[in-house]
Amino acid sequence: MLTLYPEIEPYARHRLAVDPPHELYVEESGNPEGIPVIVVHGGPGGGCEDWYRRFFDAERFRIILLDQRGAGRSTPLAELRGNTTQALVEDLEKVREFLGIDQWMLFGGSWGSTLSLVYAETHPERVLGLVLRGIFLCRPEDIQWFYQSGAGRVFPDYWQDYLAPIPEAERGDMVSAYYRRLTSENELEQIQAAKAWSVWEGRCATLHPNPRVVEHFAHPHTAIALARIECHYFMNNAFLAPRQILDNATRLADIPGVIVHGRYDMVCPLDNAYALSEAWPQAELQVIREAGHSASEPPIVDALMRAVETVCRQAAPRLA
Repeated sequence: MLTLYPEIEPYARHRLAVDPPHELYVEESGNPEGIPVIVVHGGPGGGCEDWYRRFFDAERFRIILLDQRGAGRSTPLAELRGNTTQALVEDLEKVREFLGIDQWMLFGGSWGSTLSLVYAETHPERVLGLVLRGIFLCRPEDIQWFYQSGAGRVFPDYWQDYLAPIPEAERGDMVSAYYRRLTSENELEQIQAAKAWSVWEGRCATLHPNPRVVEHFAHPHTAIALARIECHYFMNNAFLAPRQILDNATRLADIPGVIVHGRYDMVCPLDNAYALSEAWPQAELQVIREAGHSASEPPIVDALMRAVETVCRQAAPRLA
């Protein structure tokens, strides 16, 4: 089983101003002359972690990490103004142009798969290939599954803690109820709601309990950005038509791709990946038997690292 490459440090860090008040954090590591690959993080609002660099051979890849609007090291933290899917697609283009890249590979999981797919359907000529994990199509039923009715039947104990900040009378629409609290002027109410929202996701993300993952999701910096931005997007149906990604999947036909999805993914169930693979039959679907949603699970790590090599081989004519 493949494991992550050794730790590396960036050779360049950038601050890129986009629409006010947003300023993006962008970093580069690995080989400046290597194959460009950008990590498209989850959430929305999750931010990049340093270990994401380690999915790639630093001698062969120019590894780009980007914190999306309001997330991670981008500023202002947890900012909702001007934060839409379309704006994030435009930001990716601005980063590509800023770095002088003609074509790049996109490596995205969960919401990162959503954004990667929307970007690729918008700018297919800029995409060398797609390595996607934990597919999230952002259909209304996908949001309902995790935040209203579905996953709570699998994790009824964790679900009670997710329900706790919301009075029973408001539980018929949990996303709206959380949104009121996450946009409240009461900072204590905001952070309490953010932690409950974020910890619910962290607890459900792995097949086996992983305290490190839950601790990351519980950290106030992560929780406030993740919860506020996710809830903002889900209140607006992710700024997408219900079947937008599937309906536009023919635009992906010439792009090499591998879809990696855990069999027991409770955050984004497998039917997301299955529907995508039917709409985009040129991509290879890999169902990972002993895994859930998180990119940190060893079988997912192994599959993603192999997928990078597969897509590179398939993209060889474009690289040439």
